[in-house]
Amino acid sequence: MTRALGLIVLAAFAAGPLTVAAQTLSAVTRGPAAVGDARSGPDPVLRELLLEAIADAESFVDRFDAEVWLVDMSARLSRQVPDPGERLEILKAVHKHATLVGLDPELVLAVIDVESNFDRFAISSASALGLMQVMPFWVEELGYSDKNRLFDIDFNVLLGCRILKYYLDMENGDFVRGLARYNGSVGQRWYADRVLDRLREKWYRL
Repeated sequence: MTRALGLIVLAAFAAGPLTVAAQTLSAVTRGPAAVGDARSGPDPVLRELLLEAIADAESFVDRFDAEVWLVDMSARLSRQVPDPGERLEILKAVHKHATLVGLDPELVLAVIDVESNFDRFAISSASALGLMQVMPFWVEELGYSDKNRLFDIDFNVLLGCRILKYYLDMENGDFVRGLARYNGSVGQRWYADRVLDRLREKWYRL
C-alpha cells in the first residue's frame, strides 16, 4: 500500500472509527442514503465501463513481478486459503486488476476479507456472489446467462475492482463514502470502518 493511502487510512481512523459495540447498536449516518450504490441496481455508466473491461480482458498484460509482495501476502492469506494454487490465483488476480484501475491491491484484499473471508463461493443474504460479493444482476446486464460465472476468481475480481474504483471516483476519493457505496450502505460508516480496520491491522505494509 502506498504511503499516501496509509495516511488516508490513519486520517479516517482519527476522524472516529466505530467501536464494535457502537456498530452493533446503531450505524452512524451522514445524511440520507444516495442512489446508485452497488446494491440498488445497474448504473448505466458503470455497465458500459464493465463491458469495456471485459472486452479488453484478453489484452491485459499481467506484469506481475512483485515477488516480495506475493510471498508476503501469501503468508498472510494461508490460514484463510490453505490451497497454495488457489491462494496464488486470488493474489495475482487482485494485483493485476487493482493495479490496472489504480487501486492499491492491499485495499482490495481488505475488501475481500470483509466481504467474503476469501471464500470464492460465498453467497450473501442479499444474494451477492463470490470473493468481492458482486450482485448477480450484473450477469444479465453484461450479457451472460449463468450467475455462477461470478464464482470465477478472475472475473469476480475484475468486476469488483472496477465497481469499487467507480464508486471511489464518484465520491472524489472519499474512502468512507466510496466504500459505503460499494457495500450499498451510503450514509453509514460501519462498513468502511471494518474495511479500513482490516487494512490497517492485517494488510497494510509499513
